[in-house]
Amino acid sequence: MDDRIQLWNDLAAQIGVDSIRCTTEAGSGHPTSSLSCAQLLAVLYASHLRYDVEDPKSLANDRFLLSKGHAAPALYATLKAIGAISDDELMSLRRFGSPIQGHPAPTPELPWIDVATGSLGQGLAVGLGMALAMRLDGSGGRVFVLMGDSEAAEGSVWEALETAAFHEVDDLVAILDMNRLGQRGPTMHGWNGDLFARRAQSYGWRTVEIDGHDVKAIDEAYTESIAADGPAMIIARTEKGHGVSFAANHEGWHGKAMSQEQAAQAIEELGGIRSLTVTPPSPPEFKPLVLGELRA
Repeated sequence: MDDRIQLWNDLAAQIGVDSIRCTTEAGSGHPTSSLSCAQLLAVLYASHLRYDVEDPKSLANDRFLLSKGHAAPALYATLKAIGAISDDELMSLRRFGSPIQGHPAPTPELPWIDVATGSLGQGLAVGLGMALAMRLDGSGGRVFVLMGDSEAAEGSVWEALETAAFHEVDDLVAILDMNRLGQRGPTMHGWNGDLFARRAQSYGWRTVEIDGHDVKAIDEAYTESIAADGPAMIIARTEKGHGVSFAANHEGWHGKAMSQEQAAQAIEELGGIRSLTVTPPSPPEFKPLVLGELRA
């Protein structure tokens, strides 16, 4: 387990560093929102998301949606770590003509992204639809949706929660990145994870509250949520700008890239540039149902 913890922490640091590098190069973006979810992504892709990088459209794959689409740099950094995109592609963030844009969107160049996100409050509903489709296919796949705490104020989130519980969707895991700070300052409920937990439980969801930067706790939360009988929500208390002394849990950093000097300091504090690669767990074998079989 110690080796896995080291890998998860190193991968999370790399995701954070690469998020800083590409946003500083672009002169815009959301590095601090990316830092708050780095550990959540590292553990998910390294150990729980069953995914064939070479066949991203396979029906056997699990699916991931970044509902808080402004944290796209963290997703692109993760795609680099699994060998989907190169460092040069990562560093083309927000350039004219590059598919590596400020919010994720499916393009022929990025088949590892299924849904355009960033209009907050919609990701969980889309993930629910995908989970229901997987049930019809009989694929046994799972859907993970990473949400921000600001978007949890959107009514569509709670409509999706109610519908998922009603249909007993047990292949859907919501991950709430509760970093306390929104675009204009503190969020409505701050770090009151118990409030989010009680609300989700009232709809019939299994919930688990964790420190969103403790990789061992994250791993255990994914394991518990995947095994849940019904939909599950992981409520992860995180820091915006985690790991960077001048940005962690500080207001005024939403949508703000670091200067070259600030980036150099932040990268040093995170342990420097790394070149780790990981392979997600393999998806199970899956033979899609055909019309004749359905009639039989």
